[in-house]
Amino acid sequence: MAKVIMVQGTMSNVGKSVIAAGLCRIFKQDGYRVAPFKSQNMALNSFITKEGLEMGRAQVMQAEAAGTEPSVSMNPILLKPTNDIGSQVIVNGEVLGTMSARDYFKMKKSLIPEIMKAYKKLDENYDIIVIEGAGSPAEINLKEDDIVNMGMAKLVNAPVLLVGDIDRGGVFAQLYGTVALLEEEERNRIKGLIINKFRGDKTILDPGVEMLEEMTGIHVVGVTPYLHVSLEDEDSLSERLEDKHAIGLIDIAVIRLPRISNFTDFNVFEGVKGVSVRYVSAANQLGNPDLIILPGTKNTMGDLLWMRQNGLEASILKAHKAGTTVFGVCGGYQMLGKSIADPDGVEEGGTIRGMGLLDADTVFEAEKARTRIEGRVLNPDGILKPLAGAKVTGYEIHMGRTHVSSETMPFTEIVDTITGEHKIEGACGNNVYGSYIHGIFDNQEIAVKMVRAIAASKGITEEMDMEIDFAAFKETQYDLLADGLRKHLDMEEIYKILDGETDK
Repeated sequence: MAKVIMVQGTMSNVGKSVIAAGLCRIFKQDGYRVAPFKSQNMALNSFITKEGLEMGRAQVMQAEAAGTEPSVSMNPILLKPTNDIGSQVIVNGEVLGTMSARDYFKMKKSLIPEIMKAYKKLDENYDIIVIEGAGSPAEINLKEDDIVNMGMAKLVNAPVLLVGDIDRGGVFAQLYGTVALLEEEERNRIKGLIINKFRGDKTILDPGVEMLEEMTGIHVVGVTPYLHVSLEDEDSLSERLEDKHAIGLIDIAVIRLPRISNFTDFNVFEGVKGVSVRYVSAANQLGNPDLIILPGTKNTMGDLLWMRQNGLEASILKAHKAGTTVFGVCGGYQMLGKSIADPDGVEEGGTIRGMGLLDADTVFEAEKARTRIEGRVLNPDGILKPLAGAKVTGYEIHMGRTHVSSETMPFTEIVDTITGEHKIEGACGNNVYGSYIHGIFDNQEIAVKMVRAIAASKGITEEMDMEIDFAAFKETQYDLLADGLRKHLDMEEIYKILDGETDK
């Protein structure tokens, strides 16, 4: 039976995912077989496992940190918001249906057997399980039916580390208020407090730490600094989506759609010296980029209409006419075509006009395409012609099927690694490129050739300083994270908590 520890937070985006990933790495470095777990994740960044099942990317990142293969057992329930009041509900990697928040809350406790079945698989195969909570355990209107915070801790008798974010201010109120709102049994589960994202002189903070410990009766097991590591972010709260980046020699503008998904696809470009990656949500932010990327989205039709209404679509079309390269991934690829039809009401229903940059039409279907692929880029024309023959790996997650005209050049030829099916995929023409493949840029050959091709088109002859291997780069970041946490967490105390040797 595995030992277990749980990381909860005072609110969203306090750093639970990163702290959990760091603990996974530390335990791995110390010789343990480690698995992450999150019973219910709400995020639009998702991943397809080697079995063709869908899970949240936060647990994929944590699995990478733990040095283990991502499994849907690590995230048995994934909620992908389709609008402000409803989500697609994915259980054990497969779509259960789309539900309103109210309908889901009525039935979610019935999913506890599925949660426990997934947890048991990890329990049987790992030494340590690091569980991540969601949001805050002190949401008093949701506690009764909780399956992801204290409810989950109770199911597996997990000790809890509670994380607060000092960078936002009010960290003592966050931690004390959360503890105060919990019931006695729940408070007793909290074995340590962590103050996260600290900048400055810790000695100034020490009196407050002592007072917090006296008031709560719980040890502060760490004051962790604002660590400058490059890791995948869980959702659209990510700081990397803020439009505050200086423009580099090569300027990439990613459209920050309201339902943006899998924006982790573009993290690789942030490792290239001289390249700026900006996320823009208004026409006046677009500027004159060298490459515009339309990312994935959970609501293609709604987000296209949003661009149409706020002027971004017109600005993108104008930029393309002036020579800017445009690349669409998944939902962004669908937007680039002539039309999008939704006969079964999967999204908005009806048919809308696309951006018309590719001779392609998309029809939404009820069954989700969900698979892993590998293959190569064919022979694209335009600026990205040097990509011809480059190796492609990644995964597909989409509801629609896109039909490309016979006169339009496909972008890749691929093999579905789950079914063995061979097919051509995507479309390109006139410096517009579209593909359903998430993770397509993670292959360093493609990222390097894209940047160099764009640089050449601008007359930039200096060598772009690329990371040699994105996977290896991520490994260095997990090690940096672990090193940083070891310095600032009381790991001796955390191991005691893990072993059940402390009351508080």
